[in-house]
Amino acid sequence: MGRLWDKYMGTLPATSGAAALPTTELRAALLGLDGAGVVFGVREAGGGGADLVAEWKVLEPATGSGLGRRQVQRTFKIWMRFVPAEREVRAMDEQWAVTLAGPAPGRAVRRERGRGPIRSVQKQWTLERGPDGRRRKVETFSLDTRDMKDPLRKAVVGSGWGWRGVLKL
Repeated sequence: MGRLWDKYMGTLPATSGAAALPTTELRAALLGLDGAGVVFGVREAGGGGADLVAEWKVLEPATGSGLGRRQVQRTFKIWMRFVPAEREVRAMDEQWAVTLAGPAPGRAVRRERGRGPIRSVQKQWTLERGPDGRRRKVETFSLDTRDMKDPLRKAVVGSGWGWRGVLKL
């Protein structure tokens, strides 16, 4: 569609000079990422037009207390479909967010769903006194969706395949 659209969707061409691995070896490489020091899991999709799905569940820190307590549970998914004729993986990003309210475990008061390129970076800090008595910021929560997407893209592109972000599989 164009270079600007490809950049927005996160499309990467295959590494030049790299021999394209067969589909079965690419599938094994992506499934091998599961549990290799990464924050997400990769599994067979089991339908829906995709071959594999990478999933990451994050529970953000709660804010407030008592009945005013709010906590957001996010689920990031990347649905991947192999297109052997074009030697590319088509990937669709999906995000679910459920806001829980009240004392733990809370009840769901809001649900959101979105598709398209997901780029989310969140950080939270608290102020604490350091050993020297000075106040300093200490990171208490960190979320970066690149921690999920980059290892998948590197595995695909390094296998001689292209990565194409799409809105529908």
